[in-house]
Amino acid sequence: MTTFSELGVPEKLTRTLANRGITEPFPIQEAAIPDAVRGRDILGRAPTGSGKTLAFGLPLLARVGKSQPRRPKALVLAPTRELAEQISKELIPLGKAVGRWTLAVYGGVGYDFQRRNLRRGTDVLVATPGRLTDLIDEGSVSLADIEIAVVDEADRMADMGFMPQVRRLLDQTSRPRQTVMFSATLDGDTAELTRRYQVDPVRHEVEGADDHGDAVHYFWRVSHHDRVATTAEIVRTSTPTIVFTRTRRGADRVARQLEQAGVKAAAIHGGRSQSQRTRALGAFTTGRVKALVATDVAARGIHVDGVASVVHFDLPADPKDYLHRSGRTARAGADGVVVSLVMGDQVSDARNIQRAVGLPVTIHDPGDDWLTGELGDRLGDAPVETRRPRRTDGGPRRGRGGGRRNRGGHRGRSRTGYGHRRTP
Repeated sequence: MTTFSELGVPEKLTRTLANRGITEPFPIQEAAIPDAVRGRDILGRAPTGSGKTLAFGLPLLARVGKSQPRRPKALVLAPTRELAEQISKELIPLGKAVGRWTLAVYGGVGYDFQRRNLRRGTDVLVATPGRLTDLIDEGSVSLADIEIAVVDEADRMADMGFMPQVRRLLDQTSRPRQTVMFSATLDGDTAELTRRYQVDPVRHEVEGADDHGDAVHYFWRVSHHDRVATTAEIVRTSTPTIVFTRTRRGADRVARQLEQAGVKAAAIHGGRSQSQRTRALGAFTTGRVKALVATDVAARGIHVDGVASVVHFDLPADPKDYLHRSGRTARAGADGVVVSLVMGDQVSDARNIQRAVGLPVTIHDPGDDWLTGELGDRLGDAPVETRRPRRTDGGPRRGRGGGRRNRGGHRGRSRTGYGHRRTP
């Protein structure tokens, strides 16, 4: 068994990890940490939940120096408030072990706390592009001393339209610097960032992007008026559930309609304040809320293990969004169900998504018996195909580092249900 010490992680950090019960590196950590500790630029393809925060965070904390007030030494850019907060919570206790301080800055909360901590001195700054730009413009922080820059979930940065801001922020950092990028896909704008900001990067990939357990995928034909009732039955049968809509207004409306149908639900999207988003996610995590209704913008900010099912209430705009949304279930070796609700005029769009991600091109009616039975019993009888949705960036399915193992040491796989009228 490879240890973190053998990968080059300092003893103070490995001891802190051991105190938390973390002793065996995940594949992406085993692959990327040695090169990152040596200061190499890293280009990583790794899904949420694969352990990539420690893959870049441990080398960063091993190498980062002490900062001056308002002039951090390391920068981690994240697309959403929730992801920035999650990264900072992971790094703060590790940083304390080596005398380095981490601060997360993001929108939806007041500026005063962030300004005070920047004045005191922050070694590692974790930030969303918008709030960081505001703090730079007002003179609260400078990136001139940044020696290590990390761009996490670069593909989602591009999807959310943040790439111009990301480029402007990276242009303000020092040179030479170490640049680390992680993404679920490595094409398009992500490839452009590599060409522009990285020098001879080492590429590391892990198998199984956005799918770690057994995920069964279904496409159900429903009418516009039946979508809420069908979703409510899915939640009652397979909870907790994340329901995806395309718009903020749609998320709020569906959450209200589910409440009226007797299902405890909460909406989370970019139009909610940070405190509202935190409360909604907390209620979902603790089980007080059975359905979390989210927009695509919030998809990457939801990191909850044990999500039983994902419902595409509104079909995603493209195959990448389908994979990002669907990846919220079947995590960490657990099983999951993905149900897409397809209205009559969306059949062609649904089939295009199925083809793009490698699913059978089949759309069925939901079975009446499924709505009154236990989902687990139905899954046992459903015909399935033992392959997972494929990536959409044209790259190989299998890369350096291997797939993530579940607790039993087995590599995750996805099952694809053909579905028929009497099974989900």
